[in-house]
Amino acid sequence: MLRKESSTDMLAGKPWVSLILFGLPIMLGNLFQQFYNLIDSAVVGRFVGEDALAAVGASYSVTNVFIAVAIGGGMGCGVIISQYLGAGRISAMKTAARTAMLTFLAVSLTLGILGFFLSRRILVWMDTPANVLSAASVYLQIYFCGLPFLFMYNIQSAIFNALGDSRTPLLLLIFSSVLNVILDVWFVISLYLGVAGVAIATLIAQGISAVISLILLTRKIRFLRIPEEDTGPSSVFSGKILASMGRVALPSILQQSIVSIGMLLVQAVINGFGSSVLAGYTAAMRIQSVCIVPLLALGNAVSTFTAQNMGAGRPDRIRRGYRSCYLILLALCLAIFILLRLNAGGLISLFLDSSHDRTALDTGVSCTLFLSWFYLFMGLKAITDGVLRGAGDAAAFTLANLANLAIRTAAAWLFAPVLGAAAVWYSIPMGWAVNYLISGLRYLTGKWSRRDLI
Repeated sequence: MLRKESSTDMLAGKPWVSLILFGLPIMLGNLFQQFYNLIDSAVVGRFVGEDALAAVGASYSVTNVFIAVAIGGGMGCGVIISQYLGAGRISAMKTAARTAMLTFLAVSLTLGILGFFLSRRILVWMDTPANVLSAASVYLQIYFCGLPFLFMYNIQSAIFNALGDSRTPLLLLIFSSVLNVILDVWFVISLYLGVAGVAIATLIAQGISAVISLILLTRKIRFLRIPEEDTGPSSVFSGKILASMGRVALPSILQQSIVSIGMLLVQAVINGFGSSVLAGYTAAMRIQSVCIVPLLALGNAVSTFTAQNMGAGRPDRIRRGYRSCYLILLALCLAIFILLRLNAGGLISLFLDSSHDRTALDTGVSCTLFLSWFYLFMGLKAITDGVLRGAGDAAAFTLANLANLAIRTAAAWLFAPVLGAAAVWYSIPMGWAVNYLISGLRYLTGKWSRRDLI
């Protein structure tokens, strides 16, 4: 079985220690990923203008859907890979890793081609303001050109995580983030490429990281030691393993996509209030995307922890790990709450300075302050879904996340005529709370511990 210094042992020691040691690099890596997303918005908002920031914001709800597909697919495949690792079946684990990469390469190429040609139509369907439509369309087309790089990097990171190695993806993300920031500044401030500049910078940074990641992962998989008792064949592709992955990957994609699909479905609500409100909302969503990073990282760590211990037949250890997450969540959410209550205006001002329309600033601050009260719901949803996903209990967390999506979308559309744009962010914690209630009730039944994926 794989036991190297770069990997965290999920099967031994105190569960909370394993979760923190494994989850911390995931959290830092995701923060760096969000960091260069923030830089994209800050550079565009301050050096190009409010309309440019609104154009990136209009594209953001679309790009987030595809990012969620890549991350969710990787997490779903990672569950199967982790369970094979926990069971000591290294040959099957290698086949699973290769199958995942080949499958999502094909998926990303298909989606990239379709997205490139449909970018403008998607934005028109979303009722994107006319003054930002052209810039948003250019941004999306460049983004779709780099979609295979995005998918392959996220799938490869998920495989590293499934092997217990969350440090290598962290180092790659640091490299990618720094490179992206340098290219942002160069393309936008020096070369005056505007919205297209930040899209090109992201494409280049992700492309280089994806290639380096592929080289490192290929070496890691090739040199994994296969135990003598493991007599199973190792191949390039397995339809049977792909089917098992699909049972977890598809619901995981749905789970990861809920926030993004919800944003996409309610984007027309925000767009209808004009580009100033859209710019403020975009800034607030950038702040939210950073705030939920540690919560999602903990949920992802719980998923890998659960999968490996399910493979090893240790559900009691999973329960201990899950209980320990509640204290970790309380500490994280308290820190987020204090930060946002003390400095919401300053954070929004990173994207919108005093020269912008006051409506944009007020929208961003109002949304950020409201959500500061409710991140605990998001965290509880993340860790509970993590257990269900890691155990392969697909139906339960699929139902929970569908309920989340339905409530958020319905509330935004129904209450917007009465409450205005605020209805969009009022609906967010409603969805989180219902999601946690459904997933939590399923966890209490204990039926997730009897799932068999491998």
